[in-house]
Amino acid sequence: MEVPRRSQEPIVTFEVLVPSRSEDDATCALWECDTLGVQVGPGPGDVVSLTASFRDAPDLRQRLEQALIAIPTASVLPVEVPDVDWVARFREDFRAFTAAGFRVVPEWEPGARPDQETLIVDPGRAFGTGTHQTTRLCLELLAEEATRRPLGRVLDVGAGTGLLAIAALRLGARSAVAVDIDPEATASCATHARLNQAPLLVVQGDGGRAFQPARFDVLVANLMALLLVDRSEELRALCAPGATLILSGLLQEDVREVARAFGAGGGPVPDVRERVDGEWAALRVRLP
Repeated sequence: MEVPRRSQEPIVTFEVLVPSRSEDDATCALWECDTLGVQVGPGPGDVVSLTASFRDAPDLRQRLEQALIAIPTASVLPVEVPDVDWVARFREDFRAFTAAGFRVVPEWEPGARPDQETLIVDPGRAFGTGTHQTTRLCLELLAEEATRRPLGRVLDVGAGTGLLAIAALRLGARSAVAVDIDPEATASCATHARLNQAPLLVVQGDGGRAFQPARFDVLVANLMALLLVDRSEELRALCAPGATLILSGLLQEDVREVARAFGAGGGPVPDVRERVDGEWAALRVRLP
């Protein structure tokens, strides 16, 4: 997770305790309540602790409790957080690394220059600087797909930093679009397009609803399992015949449900590949 930077707006933080089996449902509910970021940690027994920050608003705690009403044992507790510039703290520890044949380099590193093997990043609020396993898994599957055929027209849904779409351009995509509903994410996409000198088209929008159907040859969605399942028909409709979907943001235990959701009529998809890194997984789905 990438944490929010210090803001002039009042920020409040809550600890949400839920059973481990309800982690995905609770995380999705927190994002729907416009959290600035969620950090997951162990709680007592078979419980997880979700620490989530929000811009302060009247009745916020009540809204959170209502959003979590389907999890009867969920508790919402306010916590005190010191006023810290988390982005500066994160930058102190960020180092260049290699992923899927790319060298991912912070923009402040001396001599950092964009080229075919280098992705320049400026860590901030948006998710997707390559440090999380799901981003790395998507990069690996994109690179693998590019060895099989030209990537063509690529759409990155819930793009965060836009790094995956920029990587697709590096791998020979004819065009790439990054879409995200969060204006801070689209601003981050634009920043990364500039840093990487990449002709990335950035769109602020809700999922794939801004695009024509059957338009894209490769669709990347690094979201959460619940969102992937909920939006599966919408995302599949954006794909041209024979397109490839690269899906992540899911745990290994979610693979079967997500793969089934992207089958025609809820049936099995004939060409699915799973890739895992620890507890996280990604799927490559090739449509007929």
